[in-house]
Amino acid sequence: MDFVARHAGVSVGQFQTRVRGDLDPARRKGRGLVGRHLAGVRRGEHDTGSARTAQPRERILQAAADLLAEGGREAVSTRAVSAAAGVQAQTIYRHFGDMQGLLDEVARRGYASYLAAKQAQDEDGDPVAQLRRGWDMHVAFGLANPALYRLLYTEPRPGQQFAVTGEAHEVLLRIVERAAKAGRLRMSVEAAAAMIHSSSMGVTLTLIAAQADDRLSHYEGLADNLREAVLASVLAPAENRVGQPDTGARPAPVHAVALKSLMHDEVRSLTPGELALLGELLDRIASEDGQSPGSGETEARQDPVRPR
Repeated sequence: MDFVARHAGVSVGQFQTRVRGDLDPARRKGRGLVGRHLAGVRRGEHDTGSARTAQPRERILQAAADLLAEGGREAVSTRAVSAAAGVQAQTIYRHFGDMQGLLDEVARRGYASYLAAKQAQDEDGDPVAQLRRGWDMHVAFGLANPALYRLLYTEPRPGQQFAVTGEAHEVLLRIVERAAKAGRLRMSVEAAAAMIHSSSMGVTLTLIAAQADDRLSHYEGLADNLREAVLASVLAPAENRVGQPDTGARPAPVHAVALKSLMHDEVRSLTPGELALLGELLDRIASEDGQSPGSGETEARQDPVRPR
């Protein structure tokens, strides 16, 4: 919670007060990024002093966002949205196709501010610092918008995902790849991104559950500690970057990951088949980082052309 308070620019005590207010059903209607974002519709171009005078599409979106924030995914039914927005069910289907289309749009709008902030940091700069900031932003977004976060990350949709979460993951991949090019990654870009994403999602869901039970203070420092543990497992020490003295981490895997990331942009003399083969060989070298210094090395030296 300490990092969430810092991210929000308030003290921990102020943040706890805000959290207790968010948990009060009488006060939390429309709270969070999704509520604030969609509430802007009422204050903006369609502001005529009454929500009923807004365009039907916007009333439907606002109603769905409010229901989601108050009761979770199960509360967003056709009947409930129709009643809250003052429209017929056919109007929902005409604008959004079906209820899943409506939820997709609610998710897109609610995620918009977070995604814009995440994309803004996807530029030149220290990729390790960006990974830390991105982790903190992810957890803070989940705590501010628990129902929307569960919709985005736990809604069972076999073979599918919300487009906005896919865009956020692409930002993560690009930052991790920059870390690889800088010689800071000890495993493949895909593996490192998967570890960071799954860990941040797990701790966010844990904190959301604790927040709902008013036990968030019991998990003080959890997100920070887990973030540093995960980054320590995927990143090579700063003193062991490519071209600098080794201080304990095995340099070959670090160089292999860096070379694989660099060759996509800078190698033009190899055929696609040769690039694929080189990439596979580099992946094998990169995967050796987790092995103990003696595991397999003696055998490899004695029989360097072992049949596979």
